[in-house]
Amino acid sequence: MNNMQLNPTDILQKEFKQKMRGYDPAEVDSFLDDIIKDYENFDNVLQNLKNENNQLKSRITDLNNQLASAQNATNGSRNNYDYSAKPNYSEQNTNINNNVDILKRLSNLERKVFGGSDNMNRY
Repeated sequence: MNNMQLNPTDILQKEFKQKMRGYDPAEVDSFLDDIIKDYENFDNVLQNLKNENNQLKSRITDLNNQLASAQNATNGSRNNYDYSAKPNYSEQNTNINNNVDILKRLSNLERKVFGGSDNMNRY
């Protein structure tokens, strides 16, 4: 409230001189009471917004720190990874060949046990 000239107390304590044919003092007091309530509400809203703003700034700082930590951890793990290591494809090919060989043997065994491919259709 740096640029506000009045606060609720100033409005409440303001005295006006009475002159003939002036305004009704009760009506002026009632209106000033409404203004005081509005000022108090605005002051409360302003304080709540300032508190929320400070909390959000603090949260941003925390998130930025977490992000920096995560990036540092990621960079550290990238530096420890051995990019020159190659997968062992020959071992995988050997496993595939062994599986194909086993399937062929099973197929031959079934033909011998069941007497050919046309006898397999019966079962």
